[in-house]
Amino acid sequence: MARAPGQGRKPKPNEQKLLSGSKHANHDAVEFEKVTNVSPPEWITGLAREMWERVCPDLCAKRILAATDLHNLEVFCSAYGTFREADLEVAENGLVVEGATGGPVKNPALTAKNEAARQMSTFGALLGLDPSSRGRIMGPNKAGEGNEFGEF
Repeated sequence: MARAPGQGRKPKPNEQKLLSGSKHANHDAVEFEKVTNVSPPEWITGLAREMWERVCPDLCAKRILAATDLHNLEVFCSAYGTFREADLEVAENGLVVEGATGGPVKNPALTAKNEAARQMSTFGALLGLDPSSRGRIMGPNKAGEGNEFGEF
């Protein structure tokens, strides 16, 4: 079911519907092969590469990452690298810098940092890298598993 961006709850993945026995599960849905190990592309360097090496093994181990998802991981890691570089720029030169006419202007790195943060949020959610999206993709923990209050 199509919905307008930012409107309402995100749909539950079909795989989770199948596991829960939902009547809304699509039993004929196309399933993509999960990736078990993948190296970052050569163009991903620096802090973006460090993020890939931190996140990718876990996504592969949890059988979340498919070959069709690699572009999402590339954009997420690239945005992370941009975010960190912009943050360093702001730390070095401040929130306000000298503009072309000599007057004070907002540091352009703040705009780059903000846009990168939005990309990280969007593409990270697609990969289940935040608690809300992780629950949507993987489903809730079983009662009591790792939760001392689970029996209540």
